Amino acid sequence: MYTIKRTNSDSIDFHHLVSELNNDLAIKNGELNGFFAQYNKIDSLKHVIVVYEKDKAVGCGAMKEYEPQIMEIKRMFVPIDKRGNGIAGKILHELKNWAKELEYKKFVLETGDKMIEAISLYKKHNFKIIPNYGQYANVESSICFEKDIDS
Repeated sequence: MYTIKRTNSDSIDFHHLVSELNNDLAIKNGELNGFFAQYNKIDSLKHVIVVYEKDKAVGCGAMKEYEPQIMEIKRMFVPIDKRGNGIAGKILHELKNWAKELEYKKFVLETGDKMIEAISLYKKHNFKIIPNYGQYANVESSICFEKDIDS
């Protein structure tokens, strides 16, 4: 049984999960990690989801406004030992519900080409690959996605 909590980046549980995420990304991104880290600050995220199994945080995700009507999904993470249980899908579903309540129309996100599980997750949830946007425009290892929130 999972409990989903809407919070913000002040959440201690969110900080712990993001610390695990950052360690994982540092290994996968190698020398490019510093470039990506500068765009993944969590000090002022207003829309954060943390999933709990009993009292233990087992997944997180966040979103922030990218442009009017567009939310960017950030900091999606489920620890390795909890993957395959549908937690990431629950996070995406709750982010979608929250974004709809806030009257946003579209999601965008970036992930790395080495993040095979993330790429599969987004494709499974009908995100479409788009040309790299913003700061990721000329980054060959980035893969960007979008999805209409109503779809």
